[in-house]
Amino acid sequence: MQLSVIILNYNVRYFLEQCVLSVQKALSTIDGEIIVIDNNSSDDSCAMMKELFPNVKLIENKENLGFPKGNNIGVAQAKGEYICILNPDTVVSEDTFIKILDTKNWQPNTGIIGCKLIDGTGNFLPESKRGVPTPWVAFTKIFGLYKISNVFGKYYAQHLTENQSGKVDILVGAFMVMKRELYNEIGGFDENCFMYSDDIDLSYMALKKGKTNYYFHETTVIHYKGESTVRDSKYMKRFQEAMNFFYSKHFKKSFVFDIFMKTGVLFFSFVKMFQGNTINKKSPQIYILVSDSPRSDELLYKLERNLNANVICKSVAETYIDRRVEFIIDLNSISYKKAISLMELNENKNFTFKFLNQKSNYLIGSNNSIDRGEIITLKN
Repeated sequence: MQLSVIILNYNVRYFLEQCVLSVQKALSTIDGEIIVIDNNSSDDSCAMMKELFPNVKLIENKENLGFPKGNNIGVAQAKGEYICILNPDTVVSEDTFIKILDTKNWQPNTGIIGCKLIDGTGNFLPESKRGVPTPWVAFTKIFGLYKISNVFGKYYAQHLTENQSGKVDILVGAFMVMKRELYNEIGGFDENCFMYSDDIDLSYMALKKGKTNYYFHETTVIHYKGESTVRDSKYMKRFQEAMNFFYSKHFKKSFVFDIFMKTGVLFFSFVKMFQGNTINKKSPQIYILVSDSPRSDELLYKLERNLNANVICKSVAETYIDRRVEFIIDLNSISYKKAISLMELNENKNFTFKFLNQKSNYLIGSNNSIDRGEIITLKN
């Protein structure tokens, strides 16, 4: 088997459904498997998986074991030569895995490959590529110096643009592809870290094995990001613990180092918690349906009834470029790749996007990278 896609889920039932649908399409020409590990969700994630995806391997943990252990459990049952660690609040293109697994991307020293990630509005997520967060690099990140000059740009690997592939040190755990043999050689994710620095640690361990990690810009994956993690007091505590874990494990400690890191982690985790508050966004002024279905008129009327608003077709979208626009993309007739391309083309235009997935009765999306996301149920 060529590829095992490992998806660790916790209470994101609708985003998980969308993720698995996209992965199934991306695996249609690949010898691969999907393994979903559920960390004791209280929603109906597991019931949904059994009903809609009976052929997908589902592992039901009896408690929330954290990101590292949950993924390690999944990889232990994987059969693929390669593994992809994938968040449940992601959407992949139909050709994502084909491009990543192209043999020209894999050399004897290749470690982990990541790709371009965008949020639910099409904006690039800079954590798609990062450098090792040494004390100085962390300092430039915490105090925003990386925004001033690329001289301070190591945290987000600013030696590469978002549309330029190349070597990087650290990749994000939302999407990581590597050989299963290397994952096992490293020992997988370190289970002493509950979450938040696990991807940094795994990337760094690959570097210590003499491997080279790569950022690959030629395929794009949506990562809703805010959906899979609630920023609260528990988050702040775990983020502090995660950073302390990474520095204690990999760097020589000193009094000055400890003072700096305690101050920095407190400040950074406080900012993170503050950012996690849901942003109240004004309702769209215009809804635009993007559909190639011959029955799009029926869908148009259905959306108008449910949203209690006018919905127009995509051919007149340019007329409303200065308005608050929300695109509703019909994935029954539009490919994931085309949908993602539409989002990228409209990044930074303050547009929002909702997907109508195959045979589903709800709209799903997220209006920014720190929002919990939105589900709109449609009635017939």
